[in-house]
Amino acid sequence: MSLQEQFAQDLTAARPDADIHWIAADDIAAAFHFSPDAVLRAPANSNARPSRLQPVLKRAFDLMIAIPALVFCTPLLAALALIVRLDAGGPVLFRQTRLGQGGKPFDIFKFRTMTVMENGDAIVQATSEDVRVTRAGRWLRKTSLDELPQLLNVIAGDMSLVGPRPHARAHDTYFGARICDYTQRQSVKPGITGWAQVHGHRGETPTLDAMRARVDLDLFYAKNASFALDLKILAATPFEVFAGRNAH
Repeated sequence: MSLQEQFAQDLTAARPDADIHWIAADDIAAAFHFSPDAVLRAPANSNARPSRLQPVLKRAFDLMIAIPALVFCTPLLAALALIVRLDAGGPVLFRQTRLGQGGKPFDIFKFRTMTVMENGDAIVQATSEDVRVTRAGRWLRKTSLDELPQLLNVIAGDMSLVGPRPHARAHDTYFGARICDYTQRQSVKPGITGWAQVHGHRGETPTLDAMRARVDLDLFYAKNASFALDLKILAATPFEVFAGRNAH
């Protein structure tokens, strides 16, 4: 099965309960309705030259959403910070070095959900029944509320609202040596949500095949990034969060 056929299969099955449909044109995600046969004929558009305005518009859109969202969510952020502090004590925020666009390192922010603060050459992914996850942390991870502090990363310009999720630097080193074109996912800014996440690729990647499936979706986004595709990912994200697939 070709990569496009796999994407067509994924798209056909994606979020039927949310009544989200997709269309294939020259850009595979150009609108909300599509015929599966058209998807199979649609080019990946990987050789298209991006508009010079696209990064500027994307940055403007990020700020237009992230700044008001941060202000609006301030009471919620304060309440979550208090919950984290009362539940586990210690730092409220978790910081970890990750690699952004072009492999540039930055510190990502999350609410602390585990008893450990790993940020080195050996980082163990959280699993579904991980004893390191705190009581509040389990709920925060399930609802993805632990990711809200990343609005600060978006405002700082290290991340975008939409893009491939940045992995721990240790995992980039490990998987980059084992998966072809892995680092190409860093050709665009990492995001709070992404094409892989709305296809259910969240949580741990216990096997190389699991990570490869996620990376394939990240690479598709990197090659086909557009404002229209970003809007569709943002529209699908709440439904994916509520579905709770692979969230732990």
